[in-house]
Amino acid sequence: MFNRSFSISRLPGFTTIAILVFVMLYLPIAMLVVFSFNSGTSVAIWEGFTLEWYPRAWANEQVKDATIRSLIIASTASVIATIVATMAALATTRRKQTRGQTFVYILINQPLMVPEIVTAVALLIFFASIKVATGYQGLGYLITAHAAFCIPFAYLPIRARLEGMDLTLETAAADLYATPWQTFRYVTLPLVMPGAIAGLMLAFVTSLDDVVITLFVKSAGQDTLPTYMLAQIRRAVTTEVNAISTLLLGLTVIMLTAFFLLTRKRN
Repeated sequence: MFNRSFSISRLPGFTTIAILVFVMLYLPIAMLVVFSFNSGTSVAIWEGFTLEWYPRAWANEQVKDATIRSLIIASTASVIATIVATMAALATTRRKQTRGQTFVYILINQPLMVPEIVTAVALLIFFASIKVATGYQGLGYLITAHAAFCIPFAYLPIRARLEGMDLTLETAAADLYATPWQTFRYVTLPLVMPGAIAGLMLAFVTSLDDVVITLFVKSAGQDTLPTYMLAQIRRAVTTEVNAISTLLLGLTVIMLTAFFLLTRKRN
């Protein structure tokens, strides 16, 4: 009897192509990590194992300043983005479907669909006029820009969490004369918290790794860790940069692993 089931993994050459894809994706990253332990200064010739580049990178005052600045921006922007994304998710899931709902969804996720360089140029023009009018040159522009860019990254897991929630408990709270705020505080918020934390972590990682928007919006002396590394690479790729990249990679992997654990479906 003819079997109508189809699986792409049964196609000829699927395993070979899959292995090649994974090798092309992860071999450069693996080489970066390996050469961060190279005792020599070359990024192409292995000269022995050492850990000296990690304490040397930490002892670099510019690296410390850029790291602290990156953490401040990413932490603040991710919190703002998560709060706004939670309100947007509630507004788009806890109401009847109306005409224009899809358009609202597109507007919220616009930074994901528009090339990042376009968003960066738009933010540059917008903030430049504010800088001229106010004279303010602080980190507020970077935090606002990162928060605006990270909103859809926080919005998607929060919306998914809300759409997967049963409305029974919220309805029961309303039947027991709970106000909308009490219903949100004691029922909706605890249930949506895993999605909110997942969105927060995803927004944090996105902000921490951003280069394009930061380059366009930042003022003098406001380098983040990624823009500092880019400036160093323009001169020469050093083992110290490899060490910093490895640490960033480790942080990103930890955050994304936690994101996966929070958002996976449980029986």
